[in-house]
Amino acid sequence: MGQSCGFWSAIASGFRGTCGTTDAAASASPNAIQPKTSVFYDAATEKRYLNASNRELAASHESAFSMENNQDPTSQDKTSHQLLQFTFQELKSATGNFRPDSILGEGGFGYVFKGWIEENGTTPAKPGTGLTVAVKSLKPDALQGHREWVAEIKFLGQLHHPNLVKLIGYCIEDDQRLLVYEFMSRGSLENHLFRRALPLPWSSRMKIALGAAKGLAFLHGGSDPVIYRDFKTSNILLDTEYNAKLSDFGLAKAGPQGDKTHVSTRVVGTYGYAAPEYVMTGHLTSKSDVYSFGVVLLEILTGRRSVDKKRPSGEQNLVAWARAYLGGRRRLYQIIDPRLEFNYSIKGVQKVAKIAYYCLSKDSKVRPSMEEVVKDLIPLQDLKDMASLYFRSQPSRGKHSH
Repeated sequence: MGQSCGFWSAIASGFRGTCGTTDAAASASPNAIQPKTSVFYDAATEKRYLNASNRELAASHESAFSMENNQDPTSQDKTSHQLLQFTFQELKSATGNFRPDSILGEGGFGYVFKGWIEENGTTPAKPGTGLTVAVKSLKPDALQGHREWVAEIKFLGQLHHPNLVKLIGYCIEDDQRLLVYEFMSRGSLENHLFRRALPLPWSSRMKIALGAAKGLAFLHGGSDPVIYRDFKTSNILLDTEYNAKLSDFGLAKAGPQGDKTHVSTRVVGTYGYAAPEYVMTGHLTSKSDVYSFGVVLLEILTGRRSVDKKRPSGEQNLVAWARAYLGGRRRLYQIIDPRLEFNYSIKGVQKVAKIAYYCLSKDSKVRPSMEEVVKDLIPLQDLKDMASLYFRSQPSRGKHSH
């Protein structure tokens, strides 16, 4: 790998200059991000870790081969595709030595970097040329992250759909674990809803909701259903045309098989999005994802986060606060994102509220399937009955209580 710089040493060198430079150089940049220190790592631990990775990867590829040979011919999207295997040096070069200014974000188990590779290969390319990619790293001490790393390869290595982010390849070398994805130029739905100065237009919100719904419907459909388990705005990524793609399959779980109604598992996910019956019992079904979709629909509708501790006590939990407004048309308009300034479809808002209401049913059996949700969202694209044409003629109703 050239210099004897490990992955996190390489990252540190990105903040400090080159491998082996003094800490004095780092202190010259007060805004530099410092990666967390990894735990003690001995040779025996590393050998067990590497062997476990190879065993799990072999099992994943065997599973992919089995799926391919026993595949339902009507489910053409659920096919295994050949993942590229990168060397650590290739990804180090592709990201400019993991430079700080190439960081796209930071997850629970490592950083995500922007990089460039040649088309249809693993060779690094000059910035701005070839194929733009996102390189997701795994901290060496993130043992839970290692399981999620393997899960990403297991699922995204086998699943193909326009509304799932494409996994291009991976790197497993010494204690390095990296994944290479297609680059999503507009970032996450979370950023557009909550962090951008300009509000996300209603038409874009509907397009994103439909795309995300199609992604979940694909996962749930077929003879080998997959439960996503971590559906939230930060995991919905957007391309240049605001097409939504689901990312981060580290918590995904194979759905119940045969006559089983659910999968029993430890409770993981994100507070504010998880279905109540899953939190209480650990029983996981596709309807758990449907509940999470309802939460995201509420965020799209209101412009509020699922949980916001800065709100008054009765408004911190979005579902608990908004549920009472979803049933009545007059009250509904009081919770719509005020940044839209009435630039939304009246029929669209009413239908979205109804879909969210049923997705958030406390009884999971009452919730619709994601296939039904997709069918309901399709007619809501590009509606022209904008509220601005109606409300501006009625000044007395011209304010949201938001």
